[in-house]
Amino acid sequence: MSILINKTTKVITQGITGKTGQFHTEKCQEYANGKNCFVAGVNPKKAGEAIFGIPIFASVKEAARQTGANVSVIYVPPAGAAAAIWEAVEADLDLTICITEGIPVRDMLEVRNKMRAKVAAGGKETLLLGPNCPGLITPDEIKIGIMPGHIHKKGRIGVVSRSGTLTYEAVAQLTELGIGQSSAVGIGGDPINGLKHIDVMRAFNDDPDTDAVIMIGEIGGPDEAEAALWCKANMTKPIVGFIAGVTAPPGKRMGHAGALISGGADTADAKLAIMEECGFTITRNPSEMGRLLQGLLKK
Repeated sequence: MSILINKTTKVITQGITGKTGQFHTEKCQEYANGKNCFVAGVNPKKAGEAIFGIPIFASVKEAARQTGANVSVIYVPPAGAAAAIWEAVEADLDLTICITEGIPVRDMLEVRNKMRAKVAAGGKETLLLGPNCPGLITPDEIKIGIMPGHIHKKGRIGVVSRSGTLTYEAVAQLTELGIGQSSAVGIGGDPINGLKHIDVMRAFNDDPDTDAVIMIGEIGGPDEAEAALWCKANMTKPIVGFIAGVTAPPGKRMGHAGALISGGADTADAKLAIMEECGFTITRNPSEMGRLLQGLLKK
């Protein structure tokens, strides 16, 4: 078991013919069951052609209809990426993963509002991961996105993070200690995004094959605190928590547009305090995440 994706997932790559799309599609194909999972690409100008043995279609709808794909990954440049998300939503996919960084906030607002309106009108909900995220992986089954596959090991620990590189850091620490992962999810650092920490924590809590979780957040925004309060009331599994930006001065923006401190409970210290209050084992040092989790498993 895993969350969101597994070896039977069928994936459409939107933006497959661009340099980034090509590079990462090839890497994803090479990982585990990737050859069987990546079944379609989309580029209206190249419909009917193929790349890496993957057929290219004119639209997501057509690709899904012909291949039975239920998930898409988006490497479309920023100007067209929000439209690509909406195309995946209109095709009624289960999940779309947007890797693209730098999508205008206004574009994301529009597409988020349209997604909400569709669900409110009784339409199917398509989950969105990202944008500006590394994607997600279920080790030894499938990886969708840009994370390095070789650092992962199959196991029973969930990892969720707003930061891509910190996701890899947590995973690498676990693997080095001989502890495998059920799934690792990078939710991305943009201010308007899809799945939040709380959504992924809920999925890990419901997954019978996840025993514990590392949750990594950042300064800025209420998401980590909301997830922590939900975990206090509902989570039955131990959690290690880390917040990036402990040393950031007030009002500092850190790389991710979503990591802007507005004052109040969104500094690293405030979030760590809430997480600790909610039963997390917290650390201010990212190099301790794996070791702390190992300690929780022994209890």
